Amino acid sequence: MTDKVLVTRRVAPEALAKLRRFVEQVDVHEGNTALSEAELIERVGDATGLLVPGDVISAAVVAAAPRLRAVAAVSVGYNNLDIGAMNARGILATNTPDVLTDTTADLGWALMMATARRVTEAEHYLRAGRWREWQADLLLGQDVHHSTLGIIGMGRIGQAIARRARGFDMNVLYHNRSRLDEAVERSLAAEWVAKDELFRRADHVVVVVPYSPATRHLIGTAELALMKPTATLTNIARGGVVDEEALLAVLRDRRIAGAGLDVFEGEPDFRKGFLDLDNVVLLPHIGSASAATRFKMADLAVDNLIAALNLGPHAGRPAHVVNPEARRG
Repeated sequence: MTDKVLVTRRVAPEALAKLRRFVEQVDVHEGNTALSEAELIERVGDATGLLVPGDVISAAVVAAAPRLRAVAAVSVGYNNLDIGAMNARGILATNTPDVLTDTTADLGWALMMATARRVTEAEHYLRAGRWREWQADLLLGQDVHHSTLGIIGMGRIGQAIARRARGFDMNVLYHNRSRLDEAVERSLAAEWVAKDELFRRADHVVVVVPYSPATRHLIGTAELALMKPTATLTNIARGGVVDEEALLAVLRDRRIAGAGLDVFEGEPDFRKGFLDLDNVVLLPHIGSASAATRFKMADLAVDNLIAALNLGPHAGRPAHVVNPEARRG
């Protein structure tokens, strides 16, 4: 039987054209909204591959696809995929690292700057017609230059953020599950510290750890209580890494200066209490949202999927398998 791929969300047309050169049957959900689990189950029955820009592929969806051999996520994170169910069936899962590193680091930096300097609050102030004259104490923010940056998670994106800090003459602290090689630390001018020390010392904390059961609510009441009242928190990782109820509490009480959030637990739903606050910058998960990068992500995901389905020039050798144990299933 021929291969069939279900593309669960609209992606770059050039990437789809490449996919169709290798796969005879390509079923594309043309909408920009996620298919429900029931809709996925209805459409996935005879698929051998899935191209997934963010949709949840649950154990029930996997069970409904007896021919499924590969799932390609159009993202670095893959907590939306039930890896356990895929491993049990020997289904390969892939992701798209590297191609979005700098774009996401740029966004993280922009969000941190906007939070520190109260950019969105200032724009709302102007748009509301409240700007009448120069005032010495109008919308005073926090300096970024010569301050201390704390990075939680020092993978590709964390290191890219650290490199950008050199241009602002920042002191860089980081906390990671495993410490970087000494040579890498020197190249980044970054110092490994314990998590509590990072929260006590940092003027700006940026969160970039991957999401897993071990990192859920990694940052909660205890960590936030250690932060300076002038400090900011920026989350470009996954929403569940930060306990959002705890964050709401410290923002309401002005116990930290502000927060910048590109991700939320349960997104696109989010705690509406954030909308009542002027000391938080809110973005709709646009970390990798540049035209060039979104194309590269889709293109790499297609390459991964073609190879995982044993097609194309790299047949059987996808570059970015996240569950190599499935090969032994």
